[in-house]
This record gives sequence, structure tokens and C-alpha cells, in this order.
Amino acid sequence: MHPVLIIEDEAALAAALGQFIQRFQMHPILCASAAMGLQKLNQTTPSLVILDIGLPDNNGLEVLNTIRLDHPDLPVLIITAHGNLHNAVEARKRGASAYLVKPLDLHELQQTLHSILPSPTTLPPATTTALSELPQLVGNSPAMQPAFAAIAHAISSSSPVLITGPTGIGKSLAAKVIHHHSPRQQQPFITLSCASLPETLLEAELFGHEKGAFTGALTTKTGHLERAAGGTLFLDEIAEIPLSIQVKLLRFVEEKTFTRVGGRDDLSVDLRLIAATNQNLNRAVAEKRFREDLYYRLRVLEVPLPPLADRLGDLPILCQNLLHHISPHRPITLTAETLTLLKNHPWPGNVRELRNVLEYAVSTSTSNILHPAHLPRELRHPLPPSSDLIDQALHQWLDTRLTANNDNSDPASYDSLHDELENRLLAALLPRYEHKPTLLARALQMNRATLRKKLALNSTDAD
Repeated sequence: MHPVLIIEDEAALAAALGQFIQRFQMHPILCASAAMGLQKLNQTTPSLVILDIGLPDNNGLEVLNTIRLDHPDLPVLIITAHGNLHNAVEARKRGASAYLVKPLDLHELQQTLHSILPSPTTLPPATTTALSELPQLVGNSPAMQPAFAAIAHAISSSSPVLITGPTGIGKSLAAKVIHHHSPRQQQPFITLSCASLPETLLEAELFGHEKGAFTGALTTKTGHLERAAGGTLFLDEIAEIPLSIQVKLLRFVEEKTFTRVGGRDDLSVDLRLIAATNQNLNRAVAEKRFREDLYYRLRVLEVPLPPLADRLGDLPILCQNLLHHISPHRPITLTAETLTLLKNHPWPGNVRELRNVLEYAVSTSTSNILHPAHLPRELRHPLPPSSDLIDQALHQWLDTRLTANNDNSDPASYDSLHDELENRLLAALLPRYEHKPTLLARALQMNRATLRKKLALNSTDAD
């Protein structure tokens, strides 16, 4: 691997630069001071030096002078938080190969590295990840074949992709596979979780913002769209984007242009857009929570990932690959009884839950064989099926109600029992539909006026 000497005293930035360099199969050597950097330079022959001007023990420009005396042809990239004309001119006069101002734009940094390294072969291509190296995407079950075919189509196209499937099934991994096997593999892969941010912050993170756009916007900031320039932007949980932002995203998808928050200028970026959701977007469109035009623009290609319960035949190879990643230096196998328990589990959390179960089993086992005793208790002693639980609860409830009525010498009527059950059912359903009777009525195919009347009666009874 090509060594890269990074002389930067800001630990977070140095670590980020190191991770960025590793993407290109280059080995970072981190130094927090000028003295340490020059010492490392005498001990190794790097392909590149990334040098900060503001070092704690010396000025980076003076360090550049020293480097040029002994290594006149070594590429040196100067970075600084104080981008002024003097520093730029001095860096060039003293032999800097390039000059960038913090905060660094990763796309610009990559282009700079390509331009200052001696030849294109000096900067190796980005590491690609084979399907077989991603444990969640292995298997040969019939349920996975449509997904594999869709991924193959997506790899050979630049059109937007929508990845669908339940939580924990590996949608982000599918997005990475598509990117790493596409012509954009050497460009950035940027991820934004749309559900983790409030509306105002989500807009600024996606489109960027200008200085003074809102309270706390002390500097201009590039958004995820600009950070992903030339590469792929992965929007996870796309159904959570508010309608106001959906309008702006639609404009970008159709025109490849956008405006930063607080800005006036139209900006243009070329990138590949991949979105993912665990929700039914058709239903979201019908309920006016998601724009129909945006839905069809994002769903040019669709990759449907099935739940783990639909591909239990893949469990042996999934476990084998997951165990390899969980414990790479300790070969671990499963007994037949352990595998049977895994196959009998419903896996509501899908592959993510499977990985957690295997991590637990590995941590509780002192041998290289996982027995049933190493599994979590809920897998060793599964609960009855949900239908059995409902029957048990119903009988217990009836016993309580009938006993109470007998004690009061007031026999229970069918209507009273029915009404109480219906009240409880509606009370449990309403929060699942944002406490909106209209949405609940549509889902239950019930007349809205009838539902509102029932809810009003329930509320009166509660009072």
C-alpha cells in the first residue's frame, strides 16, 4: 500500500483524512506535530504529504521548505483553516503541489489527489466489495433471485434506484453493492438518514446552507448533494421526508439543480440517487404523505429485498458468513439442533436480528461450536403463536368479565362485550395512524362518519 504522511494536529480531521485515504488502498501515517512529521519522513518514503499550515510547534510553510530540500519531487498538499492570498502565494512559491482551504470538500480533495500524484496508477482504484463479501446478500433461495437480478440491472445503469423491504434486511448494503460495482465506484458514497433529523436540519443537510441562512449558520456549508458529486447519494428512509422538502428534491431529480438554504444561485451536481424505505410508498401516495411524481422518479429501478422469514433456506450460509465477520480469527460452527431453533424463529428483525443473536451466542460460548444453550432465551423457549396468545388473553378477559357480572347479579350481554372489545381495538389502532380518524377509516375500509361516531362514544364513555 502507498504510504501517505498526514501532518495535522486536529485529531478529528486527521482521522477523517486517514479514513479517506484508506478508501484508495493507501496507508495513512498520522503525525500531530511538525517534528513528528519530519521524523517519520526520514524513516519512510511516502507517495504524498498532506501538510497543515497551523501546527503547534512550527509553521507548515517552514516545514514545506525543509521537505523541499531533501525531497524536491515529493507531492505536498497544503491545507489550512486560514485561506488568504498570502498563504496561497507562499505555498506555491515554496513548492506546494496543491493548496486547499478547510473545511475540506471530499470530492475536491479526491480530484486534487488525482492531479498531483505522479501518474493515474499511483492512486489505486477504490476498493470494490464482492457480493460474496456481504453476508446479508448471499444465498440462493428463490425469494432472493428477483433482488439479485434487480441489483445487476441497477449496476449497469445510472438511473435512480428504490430499494424496498422491511427493517434490518440489508438495504444500505444493497446500495453499497450497487455503488461499488458501478462506473462511479471511485467517487464518493454518501448516506443520509431522512428519519434522524428534524425538517429544518434535514433540508440544510441535504441541500447545504449559506452563511446567515438561519440562527447558528455562521459559515456556508455544502450539503450531502454536493458532497456526493460524481458519486452516489443514498437516502435512507425516504418516506420520512416532509412534503416541503419532497418538492425541492423532485426538482433536483428532474433538473439536476438545487439551491442552498438561504441562497439564490442555482447549483448543478451530477450524481446517482439511491433511495430506500421500509414503508409502502403506494399507500403513502394514496394518503397524500408522499408525492406521486417523486415516487415514480425515484422508482425508475426497484430492488425488492424479501424478509428473512421468506428465505430461511439461506440461513446456513448466512450464519456462516455472519460468523466469519463476527469472529474472523475464530472458526465457529453451529450444531444441527442450534440451526433448527434458528429456522423455527420468525425473525421480525430480519438479518440484523440474526446478527445480534449470533453475536450474543459467540460471546457466551467458550468453544468453537454453538449449542442451543448459547442462544438467547426467547429462541430456546419461544412464545406460543400470536393466535394462541390472543385466545389465552380472550379467555382470561372473559373469565374476568363474567365473574364480575355474576358477582353483581348483572349478566353480561353480547352487545356490552362486543362494544368493549371494539373500543379497545379502536384505541389500539388509532395511534398507528397518527391519531387521524380519516387515515384509520381508509385503512379499515370503514365509513368515516361511522368511525368518528364510535370514537366519540368511546371518548364519552372514558369521561
